[in-house]
Amino acid sequence: MIASSRSASTSRRARGFTLTELAMVLLIVGLLLGSLMYTLSAQVDTRGFADTERRLDEARELLLAYAVVNGRLPCPAIDTGVPPSSAEAIAAAAGSGSGGTCTATYNGYLPAATIGFKATDSDGFALDAWGKRIRYAVSRTPAGFFTGDVMLKAGWTGTTPSDLDICKRVTAATAASCPTAADRLVTTQTVVAVIWSPGKNFPNAGAVSLNEGTNLDTAAAFVSRRPSPPGAVDGEFDDQVTWITVGELYGRLISAAKLP
Repeated sequence: MIASSRSASTSRRARGFTLTELAMVLLIVGLLLGSLMYTLSAQVDTRGFADTERRLDEARELLLAYAVVNGRLPCPAIDTGVPPSSAEAIAAAAGSGSGGTCTATYNGYLPAATIGFKATDSDGFALDAWGKRIRYAVSRTPAGFFTGDVMLKAGWTGTTPSDLDICKRVTAATAASCPTAADRLVTTQTVVAVIWSPGKNFPNAGAVSLNEGTNLDTAAAFVSRRPSPPGAVDGEFDDQVTWITVGELYGRLISAAKLP
């Protein structure tokens, strides 16, 4: 009997796991792998967001440094399908002299070659951490004032921008301003330039949300807000936005003896 009992126990051990037990093991392994992948993805997104923020801060400082040297802000770069060095040269040249009218003001790119920004694509356009081109807009009201050195030096006292608006949201495409005062992040007549990344989801998201689309149109309103996922009430949003105030620009120019 003892020998028979031992034989049965050995037989059961030899059969190994049942299908139910194997299924439970596979489920646990799957959950662990899924959790690990989610954690790694979250870490990559966090690093990408932080690196993009650093690049935008760098671009902001380079724009202000350019203003100190040249007495004006540069025009946005444009993509004409030709080598961007020539496109940037055309856009930058348009910003000198008494009236600095730019080829693109609200929907251009950061002029990487003009300001010395290093992280670029094969065509020379500035890139964020996601490999997307960094955008740049500059005030054009008064007309060509902040991109014209002679004009700016002669009339800076009491002159403020009157077009760029930074909003928490918009309610219509190609908005020229925030829907209400409560939707405005900074007071009017404050922002002289905007620098932003279209985010990880661009252009992979297909049709961009209303708020993200506002940052890509030719109008003067821009949206800066917390990220929101697909399906959110106001739509998906992962743009990262920073800006330069007119006070900062004048302060740098005064400190560098470019003004008065």
